[in-house]
Amino acid sequence: MPNYTMYMPKRSSKKPRDLNLLAKSITDEATTERLLQDAIENGKNPAAVYLGRLGGLKGGKARAKKLSAEQRSEIAKKAARTRWGK
Repeated sequence: MPNYTMYMPKRSSKKPRDLNLLAKSITDEATTERLLQDAIENGKNPAAVYLGRLGGLKGGKARAKKLSAEQRSEIAKKAARTRWGK
């Protein structure tokens, strides 16, 4: 299998001391590796998949930061009505 580590960002090898943070970092690494393997198997460009994942992880926070408190409240109310209206 080809080495696709060139698409991954450079990181230090230090692992967090907190067990919860360590577990999260291990889960994130495993999820990203599986995501890239699935992309390769489906004929997608792994670099594009990884970059899309990065954008997806940032998107919600950036959108919430841009909205006013009133707008966020309206969106949450609409989501709750939809969720509980079924």
